[in-house]
Amino acid sequence: MTLTIRWARPGDEAEVLRLVRGLAAYERAPDAVQTTEAMLTETLFGATPQVFAFLAELDGRVVGLALWFLTYSTWTGRPSLYLEDLFVDESARGRGVARALMVRLARETKARDCARMDWAVLDWNVDAMAFYERLGAGRQTGWEPWRLHGDALDALAGEI
Repeated sequence: MTLTIRWARPGDEAEVLRLVRGLAAYERAPDAVQTTEAMLTETLFGATPQVFAFLAELDGRVVGLALWFLTYSTWTGRPSLYLEDLFVDESARGRGVARALMVRLARETKARDCARMDWAVLDWNVDAMAFYERLGAGRQTGWEPWRLHGDALDALAGEI
């Protein structure tokens, strides 16, 4: 078994989208993905990339994705790496793929002099929580996620 972690590159959009759809299905929201390959081309590989991705290949076949972007902490005065999506095909689970992706993310976090790496876990995903705890990660308390989207976002933007 040969496991390789590499940067996503132009031409990988279909594989990235396949993995994003796989994650959506796993997270019980299979119809939620609105992303297209063209959108991925622009955000991952356009003139000003907004997100980045590592792909995991097992014996030359793409089986995992870590999609991330940078945020900033005014408290630390340094950027942070935010992991948006981590997903491994069911057929490749239990083979160290997710751990290898997290190691690569940790190295990228350090290489960019980021203060930390952050992500969110669905409250029912106890397997993911246990995996992250084994890596040494800890649950954050005191902060609740909030979101503005859809009609509410449109309405607020119209008030400016």
